[in-house]
Amino acid sequence: MAFELSAERLVEEAHQRTGLEDLGGDTYRDGLDRLVEGIQTEARLNPLGEAMTPELLTSYLINRLEVTDWHARHPDMAAADVTPPIVMIGMGRTGSTILHDLFGQDPANRIPLTWEVDRPCPPPETATYDHDPRIDEVQAQVEGMDQLHPEFKTMHPTGARLGQECIRITGGEFASLIFLSQFRLPSYFDWLTNEADLRPAYRYHRRFLQLLQWHHPGDRWVLKSGGHLWALPALVAEYPGAWMLQTHRDPLQIIPSLSSLFATVHSIATDDVSIAQVAGDWTDGILDALDRSVTARETGLVNGDRVIDIQYEAFVADPIGTVRTIYDRWDLELTEGAEGRMRAFLAQNTQNRHGPHRYSFADTGLVAGEIRERA
Repeated sequence: MAFELSAERLVEEAHQRTGLEDLGGDTYRDGLDRLVEGIQTEARLNPLGEAMTPELLTSYLINRLEVTDWHARHPDMAAADVTPPIVMIGMGRTGSTILHDLFGQDPANRIPLTWEVDRPCPPPETATYDHDPRIDEVQAQVEGMDQLHPEFKTMHPTGARLGQECIRITGGEFASLIFLSQFRLPSYFDWLTNEADLRPAYRYHRRFLQLLQWHHPGDRWVLKSGGHLWALPALVAEYPGAWMLQTHRDPLQIIPSLSSLFATVHSIATDDVSIAQVAGDWTDGILDALDRSVTARETGLVNGDRVIDIQYEAFVADPIGTVRTIYDRWDLELTEGAEGRMRAFLAQNTQNRHGPHRYSFADTGLVAGEIRERA
């Protein structure tokens, strides 16, 4: 019997498990319907993927119901604005993850941690933030996934106490690249990057952050996702005062590294995946996103004076010096204590501590010269 996935049943399950009805409007439904259709017709799930996927999608609906409910019962939550955040918009595999976690070592910065993004309700409290029981629950899930693909640790750090990307938040609107990192969904990819109205996703993103900061605020948010590159108009509309960091790396390094990473993640849910297949699906989109970031500055959509560009090689060579340059440029104070915590984090999280991530451009099946001409 063919795998059946129903958006209606997923929504009904979320209602039953929470006892809540209000999903905060129906803007999410187009994305959910398209996602469900793509998973059924394009993702080619294996038995494990079929078993895991309904719970994965239901969890986003549950979070959406609960976030909406907390806002409805506590309208003061939305009174505290999300102060103009620092938003990291670099493509994946450009050093953005470690840079994001370095920002998180400064108590003045508020980065969304994996545990609170996965389990946002009830809202985090300062008094219990470092020992909330959800931390261990999420860490157990992370370690369970590590057992399914142990090589993933060589590619990307994961952990309940590590920073999480904005696409995990916008997943609650079902207009998010998070699902493309987990499944092969070419039709959904095309819709998301070329047709979808992403403004509701960023409105939900703001409400999610307002909930997280309600009882555990920080001086400023530092946010991160390569997915912002495809959504710059919506991002700027929701956060017009945002400061941006764009990390850069040679596309001939980004493409094979990202393709290797996604092929590994896809292999959990499907047996029909290869690095070449992922590269074929993603290369045009990656180059398009980079072009969009250039156009956004040329047209004034993004104010170039509010963007700092970080080169991957320079950051890897001197991460603390790079951070200090960013702080100096934006007139932020990098205290001795914060720098010390950053250095300790780097010492404990060396780049190849789980082994090197091995990948080759040859695995993509692409022609380097053609990519170079387009990049």
